[in-house]
Amino acid sequence: MLGGMFSTIGRTFGLMKTSWRILMQDRSLVLFPILSGVTLLLLMLVFAGVGATTGTLARLTALEGGAGAAMTPLDIAVSFTFLVLAYAVAITFNAALVASALERLRGDAPTIQRGLRAATAHLPAILGWAIIAATVGLILSALRGRSDNNFAGRLAVGLVGGVWAYVTFFVVPVLVVEGLGPIGAIRRSSTLFRSTWGNQAVAGFGFGLVYVAAALVAFLPGALLYTVSPALGILVGVLAVSLAFAVIMALEGIFKAALYQFARGENAGAFEAGTLRAAYRAL
Repeated sequence: MLGGMFSTIGRTFGLMKTSWRILMQDRSLVLFPILSGVTLLLLMLVFAGVGATTGTLARLTALEGGAGAAMTPLDIAVSFTFLVLAYAVAITFNAALVASALERLRGDAPTIQRGLRAATAHLPAILGWAIIAATVGLILSALRGRSDNNFAGRLAVGLVGGVWAYVTFFVVPVLVVEGLGPIGAIRRSSTLFRSTWGNQAVAGFGFGLVYVAAALVAFLPGALLYTVSPALGILVGVLAVSLAFAVIMALEGIFKAALYQFARGENAGAFEAGTLRAAYRAL
């Protein structure tokens, strides 16, 4: 067990090192996660304004506290619209990042403008995928809530969520590169994954480990400053952790682009084929 864990950690940081070298060639790639975060923040402010005006925000807060009446049809419409738009924003900037990373892996010099154009050219498909992803996310979340005290139920929901994640792993690059609709992209993503790593596979890497490590390291300056000035410490801590997460998200996008290239049987640039094949392994 320990050997497998250390192998996963070693493989993860090996992949991150290669992704980092590519990011250093095009540092502007980190702007995509930053722009995504800023846009999502603005969207949240708009939702807060709409929710306050319609009373949706107050009713949602009351429901979270275990009190209040059920949500109205308007509340459901407002909340679901916000969720879909949030998904659409995140997917659009992720698609722009992947498109730009693919350019770099193919030896070209990507630009922010071209990446955004590549993504926005497929906005209808991205919106369709956002609706599907948001709906599935809500269903899985509801099932998790119902199975909180049921181990078998939690296990089943976890398995379904895991299968869904693998089946849809390449949806974003398929949308932006192959121009398929959301349903076609799901099918194509599933085919690429199964033909490359098989029907039963588990991740041989763990980006969650990197996010935790990055958060801890980035939080240190803020924690030190907090002893001098709490307000400044919190500000620096939030900014440092946000930037660290943006960098990791950029590295993750580069890695997904490389995996997509590999699954299509194409050259993945600086990534070794053996390393990419080992990224997932048979159960």
